[in-house]
Amino acid sequence: MIIKALVENISNTEDLDSEHGLSLYIETKNHKILFDTGASALFVENAAKMNVNLSDVDLVAISHGHYDHGGGLKTFLSINNRAKVYLQQRAFEKHYSYILNEKKTDIGLDETLLPNERFVFIREHFLIDEELELFSNVLGDRLKPSGNRYLLIKAGESFIIDDFAHEQNLIINEDGKKLLVTGCAHNGIVNILEHFLKEKSFIPDYVIGGFHLQNEEPGVVAEIGKYLRETKSKYYTCHCTGIKSYKKLRTVIGENIEYLSTGSQLII
Repeated sequence: MIIKALVENISNTEDLDSEHGLSLYIETKNHKILFDTGASALFVENAAKMNVNLSDVDLVAISHGHYDHGGGLKTFLSINNRAKVYLQQRAFEKHYSYILNEKKTDIGLDETLLPNERFVFIREHFLIDEELELFSNVLGDRLKPSGNRYLLIKAGESFIIDDFAHEQNLIINEDGKKLLVTGCAHNGIVNILEHFLKEKSFIPDYVIGGFHLQNEEPGVVAEIGKYLRETKSKYYTCHCTGIKSYKKLRTVIGENIEYLSTGSQLII
C-alpha cells in the first residue's frame, strides 16, 4: 500500500506548495483512492509533480462537509470522469465557523455540484468491497476537540454547534494489515478508535489523519497521547493536529507517531 500526501498544511519540499487542507492519494492492490481533495485545485498540481495520475483514481472518499477537505472536488470531477465519490449523507448541509465578535464564515461544500450521479451518499456504515469500508455515527464525548465549539451547522434559520454526524472514516484492509484514515477526527480520535474497537473487536495497525488538536490544552493532548500509546498502533498525523500538539503527542507516544506533510510518501 502506497500513501502520498498531495496536500497538507506544510510542505517538506520547495517543489510542492501547501495550504490549510488535506488530500491523500492511496494506492492498494485493488484501488487507486483519493481521500479528500484539499481546499482548492492545488492537489492536482502537486499530484502531477508526485507522479500521480488523478484520471486513474477509481474512488474518492470525502471525510466531512468542510471546504478544506472537499474544496477541490469540482476540479477533480472535471479531470476524472469515472470515479465514484463517497460522502456522508449530511456532508452538503450548511457548515460555518464562528469566533466571538467575528462574522460566521461559510466553510461548507459547493452545493452547485448537486445533484450528481457519481455521488454515493452513506448513512452509518458502508462496505464497498472486501478491501474498503466507511463508517460514521461515532458517539461518545471522551476527549473531543475543544475547537469544535467554533464550528456550527445551520438548522432552519438557527445556528447550532455542529454534531459532526457528517464525518466519516475509511478502513482499508490489505494483506492482513488494517489502516484507519480520518480527515479531522472532529468526533475525537479516541471515540473513533473506541467505535472501531467495538465494531471490529481489534484496533487498527495504522492510523493516518488529522486529530483537530491545533489549539488544544497540553494536558488534554497528553491524555489522548496516553490512550494512543496503549493501542500500540502506528500513527501518522497531519493537518488540524497542529505542530505544537504533534510534538506533545510525540513526547508521550514516541516513535509510534510521525508527522505527514505535503510531499510525504509511505509504504505500508
